[in-house]
Amino acid sequence: MMHNDSAAILDDLLSRWHHWMKGKPVNGVDRLEDPTFRDAQCRSGWDSAGDVLDRQMEGIAMAAVDFHVSGDSRGQGGMPEPYRAAIYCIARNCYTGHKVWMSPRLPRDPEERGIVLMEARNMLTKRLLAAGVM
Repeated sequence: MMHNDSAAILDDLLSRWHHWMKGKPVNGVDRLEDPTFRDAQCRSGWDSAGDVLDRQMEGIAMAAVDFHVSGDSRGQGGMPEPYRAAIYCIARNCYTGHKVWMSPRLPRDPEERGIVLMEARNMLTKRLLAAGVM
C-alpha cells in the first residue's frame, strides 16, 4: 500500500497527464496546428524563459508517464492490461475530481476491481520512482 504523500503525488501526476493527453494529436496527426509555429517555444509571446522551461519540463515528465503507462510505437514500456485500463480510469477520475469513470476491461466484481486498481497504482508508482519522475 502506498503512503499518503506518494498517493497524492501520483494523483496529481495522473490528473496532469490526463490533461496533457487531451491535447495530444491522435495517431500523430494534429490538423489544427499550423506547421509554421510547430516548434515555437513561446506560444503567447509574453512567456518568460522560466515559463518556457517549466512547460518543457512538464512535457518531459508527462511523456515519461505516458511511456510507462502506454508504451511507445515499438512496444517498449507500457503496462499490461488490465493495469493500463485501470490507470486510464484513475487518471480520468483524478482529472475530473469524480470517482465515476470505469472501464469494461476491468473486473466487474468491486473487490477484484479494487485489487487491480491498487496493483496498477503500486506498479506505476514503482516505475515512476525508478525513472526519477516521482
